[in-house]
Amino acid sequence: MIIAITGTPGVGKTTVSKLLAERLNYRYVNLRDYALEKGLGEMKGDELELDVDELVENFAKDFKGEDVVVDSHLAHHVPADIVVVLRAHPKLVAERLKARDYSKEKVGENVEAELIDVILVEAIEENENVIEVDTTGKTPGEVVEEILGLIERGVRRRIGIVDWSEVYDEVVPYLRL
Repeated sequence: MIIAITGTPGVGKTTVSKLLAERLNYRYVNLRDYALEKGLGEMKGDELELDVDELVENFAKDFKGEDVVVDSHLAHHVPADIVVVLRAHPKLVAERLKARDYSKEKVGENVEAELIDVILVEAIEENENVIEVDTTGKTPGEVVEEILGLIERGVRRRIGIVDWSEVYDEVVPYLRL
């Protein structure tokens, strides 16, 4: 089984993905590291620019039939049995990205993406089995337990549980207005 863990930068994908892979005894794959190892894409400053179709084609070939937890804000593009979209309060995303020394522009871009559900919408457009999980106020272990519980109960689609529209005023200072 391939489980894709996706979401806006700063929602907790890597921590949750590694813990989930460990719990399931699955292989953990960071999509960015995989792309670099395969020589896919090109580094532009700190960012890796990729041809998503090429990435998907290679991933599908290399991991077919394996038990994998794949981690990336692009993970919803690769063929997966289940796509888990992690969400977090946009203010929390902003603070985490600022702590990582993201530029004000990148913080704003990602806060806006979380606020308006960009990755969730992309995941829904490309996948049938999408599970949305709010990580706000939860430990990584609690998030993993929630994901495992949903999968064990056979849940294949759970979307629309997060609505950040009421926190817009709180995150205006982080947006690129």
